[in-house]
Amino acid sequence: MKWLFVLFALAAGALMPLQAGINLRLRGSLGDPVWAAAVSFGVGTLALLGYLAAARVPLPSMAMAGSAPLWSWTGGALGAFFVLATIILAGQIGATSMMAWLLAGQMMAALVLDHYGLVSYQVHTVSWPRIAGVGLLLAGAFLVNKY
Repeated sequence: MKWLFVLFALAAGALMPLQAGINLRLRGSLGDPVWAAAVSFGVGTLALLGYLAAARVPLPSMAMAGSAPLWSWTGGALGAFFVLATIILAGQIGATSMMAWLLAGQMMAALVLDHYGLVSYQVHTVSWPRIAGVGLLLAGAFLVNKY
């Protein structure tokens, strides 16, 4: 069962440079990376709303929404920043370097989040093999960027 999630993660990861390239093209048409990110998020919001309507997912109650901590409402803003960053980076450093550096940054942050159990993650203590794995990803990012 865990392998299905691994395959899902691989598929989602494979779509990230495709999304960045599509949004880069949109930037070219709209003339501004912030407009391209806003349109991308708008289309994504419409797609999600369409799914919710088609699947007949009930609206959460106000009590449920109100029980969420304030910081948990910032995910959309972080996602918007990520989309904007990929639009800017894709045009400047290319898909491979962009993805290598994004992955390296994600992994460094993930080590800290896991180690301290921040933002609802279960604690997964930092170990030398995990640090080595992230170090290898950083080395890979340097190599991809250099060559």
